[in-house]
Amino acid sequence: MLKKVSFLLLFSAGLLVQAQQTIPFRLTKHNNIIVKTLVNKKDSLDLMFQIAMKDASISPDRQRKADHIIFKDEISDRNTVQIGKLVLNNVRFFDNELTGHEADGKIGTGMFTGKAFKIDYDNNKFEIYDKQPDLKGYQAIMLLSEGGQFFINADSVIDGDQQQEAYFLLQSGYSGGLLYSNDFAAEKELDKKLKITGEKTLKNSSGKSVITKQGTLPFMKVGNLVLKDVSAGFFTGDLKNQTVNYFGADMMRRFNWIFDADRKTAYIKPSRYFSEPYYKIN
Repeated sequence: MLKKVSFLLLFSAGLLVQAQQTIPFRLTKHNNIIVKTLVNKKDSLDLMFQIAMKDASISPDRQRKADHIIFKDEISDRNTVQIGKLVLNNVRFFDNELTGHEADGKIGTGMFTGKAFKIDYDNNKFEIYDKQPDLKGYQAIMLLSEGGQFFINADSVIDGDQQQEAYFLLQSGYSGGLLYSNDFAAEKELDKKLKITGEKTLKNSSGKSVITKQGTLPFMKVGNLVLKDVSAGFFTGDLKNQTVNYFGADMMRRFNWIFDADRKTAYIKPSRYFSEPYYKIN
């Protein structure tokens, strides 16, 4: 009997160690992750998960009311956000920040502070872990954290079999695939070397133009996984404001992700979207 009780205690303790919280999400046709939230116990808001920020924000184009978030100089502190059974305290909101389609605002990685977490695109859910979860089937890639943003290293095969190594910012708010920085696009002559599939010219009030081009990258290597005919965008023209490379939402959904608690390593494996057609930027 004593052995049986001891076994049950050990089994229960094991369950406690592996305890995790699950947050369901909805993936839109624009590849954005939407979570349903209740803010300050009053405002029901659909917020887009933005991996490139820590805090939260409200969009001027929101469809739902956010009357109980009180702003001073476009900042609101000490808010409570409930997402399913998860309750977050002292959440900071910024006002008047644009967000993705179908969202009233954004929420960042602050909801996972100090925890390992998983983005499970196969089952449309986040999982939050107290300890490192099972990594079977995943491969480790280095994660560079800077100012609350995460960068991964990947190889672009642009011309023949020559690989161009670069860091990419994980950017779940950008619906497309890759978006290259102005410096990378110019140095690697993407305008000449990629197959261009689309082009759009915009001008600001001063008459300066920015030309957005969409092309096809033959291969991209992330860890030891290779994606083919990847959708890749870049800018040309007078305005050159794209300073970093983006690994957009269409790329992120092609993997299931586990981020360690220290944000030094990410673990990836192909999701059910790995070989899906690429998102078309209008």
